Amino acid sequence: MNLAAAEPTLSLTTSRLFPSWLAAHNASIAFTTYQAGKVFFVGVNSEQKLSIFERTIERPMALHNNGGSLYLSSLYQLWRFDDMARGELVNGYDRCFAPRQSWVTGDIDIHDVKTDASGRLVFVNTLFSCLATVSETDSFHPLWQPPFISKLAAEDRCHLNGLAMRDGRPAYVTAVSTSDVADGWRDRRVGGGVVISVIDNAIVAEGLSMPHSPRWRDGRIWLVNAGTGEIGFIDEGDSQFIPICFCPGFLRGLNFIGDFAVVTMSLPRGDTTFQGLPLQERLNTIGDQPRCGLAVIDLKTGDLAHWLRLEGVVSELFDAVVLPGATRPSAIGFRSDEIRRFLSVGEAEAI
Repeated sequence: MNLAAAEPTLSLTTSRLFPSWLAAHNASIAFTTYQAGKVFFVGVNSEQKLSIFERTIERPMALHNNGGSLYLSSLYQLWRFDDMARGELVNGYDRCFAPRQSWVTGDIDIHDVKTDASGRLVFVNTLFSCLATVSETDSFHPLWQPPFISKLAAEDRCHLNGLAMRDGRPAYVTAVSTSDVADGWRDRRVGGGVVISVIDNAIVAEGLSMPHSPRWRDGRIWLVNAGTGEIGFIDEGDSQFIPICFCPGFLRGLNFIGDFAVVTMSLPRGDTTFQGLPLQERLNTIGDQPRCGLAVIDLKTGDLAHWLRLEGVVSELFDAVVLPGATRPSAIGFRSDEIRRFLSVGEAEAI
């Protein structure tokens, strides 16, 4: 598929059974690329063929699906989009996410967003090396910081980047290093990565390479060891990272549906952030090239079962989220008259 109408130099291909896999799971996937400033929605149409919908947003990064709401972090805002289709088709799409609320956080580099048991937003504030929530009066309210971070400062000291929830509360985070100096994580990208227990303030795993996207599932901490290109898990009570699959790209954005995991793959950026990682050494050894796209991993076998690949102007993806029950989603954008004309009326209230 060539997306010539949207991006003249962007092409998209998939594994043969990727569309039918989406249809069989009655689901779609949204993913972001801050490099190109796009949010993509991938589903299937009524003919079971791939449907691609995209919107332009300034530096979109973290995604979180919570029922009918989709949360998205951008350059200096955190957005809440709500599904306004409400069981009807809107121009042939069964979901239509419209922006309904935003918080101006400033450029704090939000890397992961979740909601806790009470519905409160909790996000990874990477610039300030802490977990935080939104504020009605300030840029954010700090909630927690790693025990090795001595001060909240806009210095991205350890590159805190991922959050796993457990029983409705923050449980584990990932960081590229335990550095407590400005931008210190860049010198420890190989072997400096850690998983930290938010509840115990203790490091539960170390020796990782740029870990991202921890997720609690079935008694295990799942994550991507991005610097090695591997997805794997850490059993509860253990500190050993067990890889189950290698993917040819820099991995982020772990999400699940059934017995499958979905992650994003990116090409090396060309700067020092990605240089010298074990990922590149492994690709050189096997004679393969890095890829940009989505990888769908079968958790039972460890196989890379399905994939979606982007080539051209988009070379780096960030987050991905599965949208169960949504087969062909869309969204209202900010750069056309559509946002002015798309109106909805709530229930009447007494004066």
